[in-house]
Amino acid sequence: MNAGAEDDFLSNPRVLEQYGLLREIGIFRHIDNLNNEIRGYKNILNSASDIFNRATIDDIMDATVWQLSDHFLPSFIFFILRPLQNKETITTKGYKNYKMIDLSLDIDSIAPFEAFFQEYKKPISYDLLLERMEDKETVRVMEDLHPELVVPIIGPSGLYSLILIGSKLLGDKYNTQELNYLTQLMSFVAQAIQNHLHYEYSVRDVKTGLFNHGFFMSRLNEELARVRRFKKPASLMVLDVDKFKNFNDSYGHLAGDRVLEAIALTLKNCVRTEDIPSRFGGEEFTVLLPDTGKDTAWIVAERLRTQIAGMTVPWSPPLPRVTVSIGMVSFTGNDQAGPEEIIKRADEVLYLSKERGRNRTTVWGTGLLFRLEQTKQEKPGGLPVADEIEGAVL
Repeated sequence: MNAGAEDDFLSNPRVLEQYGLLREIGIFRHIDNLNNEIRGYKNILNSASDIFNRATIDDIMDATVWQLSDHFLPSFIFFILRPLQNKETITTKGYKNYKMIDLSLDIDSIAPFEAFFQEYKKPISYDLLLERMEDKETVRVMEDLHPELVVPIIGPSGLYSLILIGSKLLGDKYNTQELNYLTQLMSFVAQAIQNHLHYEYSVRDVKTGLFNHGFFMSRLNEELARVRRFKKPASLMVLDVDKFKNFNDSYGHLAGDRVLEAIALTLKNCVRTEDIPSRFGGEEFTVLLPDTGKDTAWIVAERLRTQIAGMTVPWSPPLPRVTVSIGMVSFTGNDQAGPEEIIKRADEVLYLSKERGRNRTTVWGTGLLFRLEQTKQEKPGGLPVADEIEGAVL
């Protein structure tokens, strides 16, 4: 009941006439309980809104910590998240006093807890979990932290995460109202994670974890529109693994997959947050560099090329050195080329990199003359100089 309705009710003459009777039978106490429930639902909805507005799994965990800490002030909160797409290991994250801290736990999977929490989907005390689970050793991995509560996050795809919550810094044990809040909040956390996973599956390549072709094309169109509106440059590079067929034919397709995964990790580690590294298809990758002119883009391309050439891909027997050839194109607001033409330019100079010996960067240029071709020269340190090929020659 809202404040206005409650005032109207209490000021009603007929209510005033029967005030003693209504108080005796508990009407006013019932109204207070309803108001408390309404406030609780409002708190849950506000918490859910905050969590749903987060863009990444890390942000979702951060928001969850804030909501829990505001209500209980636990001694610690520890997340154990099952492996995400293209990952083999679980994600763990610990918090104390709203801040991330280094908490360690000797656990490599939450799968052993799946069956139990499919049956028992509510927060449970650590001691009760230890008593009820048949596999006691699985639960005892938590013993060093000794949480007061173990909270499952369960969604349509099963058990996403376990949250270990320490005892409250203030007050006694968690009461029924607080446990109900936890149960309700976790349903929203599970849905937020599920939504994020669905989005990630829709824009990410399953094998490498990079953005997929569809997302790349969408962002390239957006970037072209932004470049023309704000008159700022952008660049695109296309990378192709040199002699990739040899990895598959000589070492097997699993080795080839490991090469692609290693390149993808190098790409992710070497570009900015706003850049768009993607798997274009097969052994071909693209990197879209917003707000980046030709000179800077060439430096990035060479850094990527040399980082890939220097990486070690664990395999038995050892794999030969992995190299890539790169074609790069920059575009500005004066360029009216569409996305297909931009990709075509990058592809053309990529194949020139292949023809001229591989493991090199070739830059697409504009103008009427063949301005720069230095395929034999090398920069200090042994790095090949990028070739710049005039559009008219191509």
